[in-house]
Amino acid sequence: MSIPPPPGPQQPQDPYGPPQPQPQGPGPYPQQPYDPQAPHGTYPGAPYGVWGQGYLPLNRPAPVNGVAIAALVLGVLCFLPAVGLVLGVIALLQIKKRGERGTGMAVGGAVLSSLGLALWVVMLATGGASSFWEGFKEGAKANSSLSLAKGDCFDVPGDSVEEDVYDVDTVDCAGEHEGEVFGTVQLSGGSYPGDAAVADEAEDKCYTLGSQYTLDTWTLTDEVDHYHFTPTRESWEWGDRQIACFFGNTDERSTLTGSLRSDATTLTVDQLTFLKAANAVDEALYEEPEDYAEDDLDANKAWAGDVADATAEQAEALERHTWQSAARQPVADLVKAMGETGKEWKAASTAADVDTFYEHYDIAYSSIYGDETITAREALGLASTPPTFEEDSEGGSTGGSGDGLDV
Repeated sequence: MSIPPPPGPQQPQDPYGPPQPQPQGPGPYPQQPYDPQAPHGTYPGAPYGVWGQGYLPLNRPAPVNGVAIAALVLGVLCFLPAVGLVLGVIALLQIKKRGERGTGMAVGGAVLSSLGLALWVVMLATGGASSFWEGFKEGAKANSSLSLAKGDCFDVPGDSVEEDVYDVDTVDCAGEHEGEVFGTVQLSGGSYPGDAAVADEAEDKCYTLGSQYTLDTWTLTDEVDHYHFTPTRESWEWGDRQIACFFGNTDERSTLTGSLRSDATTLTVDQLTFLKAANAVDEALYEEPEDYAEDDLDANKAWAGDVADATAEQAEALERHTWQSAARQPVADLVKAMGETGKEWKAASTAADVDTFYEHYDIAYSSIYGDETITAREALGLASTPPTFEEDSEGGSTGGSGDGLDV
């Protein structure tokens, strides 16, 4: 049980009141000297221990209640309003019990949280919360630094575009840059399809978009490769559904200079007509069988016949077109050369044996990118450095302008 302080002169002096006079005469207890053998904190003859221990110094204020601070913060931010309201009530109870400060913060936090809670109830009832969340996601998506568009050129902060990328800086395509976007693919679906599925979609779509963006395939040297940015599982949750396909340098420490775009938006009518014909022949060439002629002569002969037909068809298309004066004669010379090339492909398609097939095959291939082609390209202002090829063990050529450009 608690023991009240003794009456009379033994009561502690009020620190804010006037000084109390000290008794001069004998009090209710005899005045005796302090006895060191007596129990600690007592004087001989005194019935109680010395009272008044535990007073706080006058210059030390009561502490501020931490729960009140938390309630005010949640109330101001309108974040988890129900929690802010509960914390405000708890803080008031603790302040009253402990004698702490922070009543104003607890009340303010509770009031603001109550208003926030009421606002959330109204938004949920009217569908406003859903509209707000959708708008927030759309805003985050629109402000994404990876919201690239076809034709954009950019640099990547960091060492390489082959690392995980979280930010890009768009730059002028005329200068040096690390990437040039040649197309985008929009994905659909509610749940994330997985890294492998997204990568497969990028590989399937990006190469086709690249061939449409850069019709002049001779500009795609062996220093240029196809790359892509894809959504991650985390960005998918924020509405990211875009694959960005772009060209980059095969050397991660090097850059590209100038735009690689060559399509209807950048080409003249003469350039567009020429490239469509050239690319049609290239498409036939790319269908070359994987098996060598010595392993499957019939398949290679059938392919050579298809190339002969494509060559003849495109030579006729070039001949029908009306060319500007500077390109008229170079293109006429090319058409004549294509006629000779077509004859070689036709002869390869009817070869009786492998050696005869390769004899006509080599002549036909060497003439595809011969002097007439280079001269016509120069006259039209197109790239004039032929693509490189790798020689196989049989002396034939493999590859082409798209060789080694894996997405």
